[in-house]
Amino acid sequence: MNGYDVTFRDERDWVSFGETYVASEAFRSLFRDGMALVEETAAYLDGEGRAESRLISRDATLGYAAESMRLTTLLMQIASWLLVQRAVAEGEITAVQAVEEKTRVRLSTLDAPRADTLSLLPLRLQELTRRARRLHDRILHLDGLISEDRPTPESRESPVAAQQGLLRSAFAGPH
Repeated sequence: MNGYDVTFRDERDWVSFGETYVASEAFRSLFRDGMALVEETAAYLDGEGRAESRLISRDATLGYAAESMRLTTLLMQIASWLLVQRAVAEGEITAVQAVEEKTRVRLSTLDAPRADTLSLLPLRLQELTRRARRLHDRILHLDGLISEDRPTPESRESPVAAQQGLLRSAFAGPH
């Protein structure tokens, strides 16, 4: 033996990225920023955005409507994901329940608006769209990392545990 103990006794010895991340200050900051963007966008679309939409060209009106709908959908996905992760962090639901919730509200990629259409829209809407898309991309990435780490309702065995079992059997030698 090389002096390193590589024996995993059971699942409690594993460090879960998802559980660690959602309990971190980085997640709390992401949550605050994400929810603030949701509120900021809602306030814009209900107030200043409405006024600005009346001032744009007739050709841009359809683009404004389409982009505001896409933006609202994107932000609803972001808010739902953040709320589910916070519920896990606060112990309101388990990681398995979070996976089940994920089937109800899916994070999905939406087609980006065409550059020529986006350029016709008010600058504030353009900025909110860019910020929401960056945040959504970040959350998609985090969701992928967390999903790899969490047990699914169908299979609770970790892929790492399966690989460790194969290694143990390969190096156990003849009995």
